[in-house]
Amino acid sequence: MSTRARIPFLKGHGTENDFVIVPDPDNTLDLPAATVAALCDRRAGIGGDGLLHVVRSAAHPEAREMAAEAEWFMDYRNGDGSIAEMCGNGVRVFARYLLRAGHIGEGDLAVATRGGVKAVHIAKDGDVTVGMGRARLPEGDVTVSVGERSWPARNVNMGNPHAVAFVDDLAHAGDLYSPPPFSPAAAYPDGVNVEFVVDRGPGHVALRVHERGAGETRSCGTGACAVAVAAARRDGADPAVTGAPATYTVDVPGGTLVITERTDGEIEMTGPAVIVAEGEIDAEWLEKAAS
Repeated sequence: MSTRARIPFLKGHGTENDFVIVPDPDNTLDLPAATVAALCDRRAGIGGDGLLHVVRSAAHPEAREMAAEAEWFMDYRNGDGSIAEMCGNGVRVFARYLLRAGHIGEGDLAVATRGGVKAVHIAKDGDVTVGMGRARLPEGDVTVSVGERSWPARNVNMGNPHAVAFVDDLAHAGDLYSPPPFSPAAAYPDGVNVEFVVDRGPGHVALRVHERGAGETRSCGTGACAVAVAAARRDGADPAVTGAPATYTVDVPGGTLVITERTDGEIEMTGPAVIVAEGEIDAEWLEKAAS
């Protein structure tokens, strides 16, 4: 950790998917997994589904090649400290922080992530739209299970892996304390985010999600995108074929996201992003908590 006595942080959420935000433009902080897990601990730390490490792309070895396209890199970590490729809600909150800090203005910007450079638009009404890239739909049958029940699932990759299962009742997902079993194991060698989905009406679905490394969360942006794509294909809609965008309203436990798959395959996600607090982390506490 840094030798500074105190380290600034903020707390934010996107549809109640919440994050500890650690501004570190020059990438001077050491944030090993144990440190991140301590910060995200909901009882002994600040609490969050994940951590947004805010770094200039040029200052981070994983993002330097993206620096010409995007000044800022979202070094995202799951709540258990593991590294993740992308987080859709996290990108919106990341952009909201950059606006609050005066690094950017309203309108368009680019954010570097491990899942590539993401186009972001901050609207005057406060909502943030993120270009989430294209979905990949790996071939092969996948099954997810909870207790005695099992369902076929759609394998959707949004830069991170998802298994989308359509169910009759969201309660069938169980408590989601532990990762739902899936098969075959080879489909997701590094684990998977699992979404359980019910229909609410035409172009309108609701989900519960177990996020890899975090457990059940109040929202998952990439998961909402994966669900919208899976629902569109189930409903016979492929914008690349029909020539018309497909838009789904996706209810998550923490709110509502609107997902549009364009005819070029690009997916846009729109939803709120809120900063709720800021303060300072005591470095001495953090060193002890992470040891």
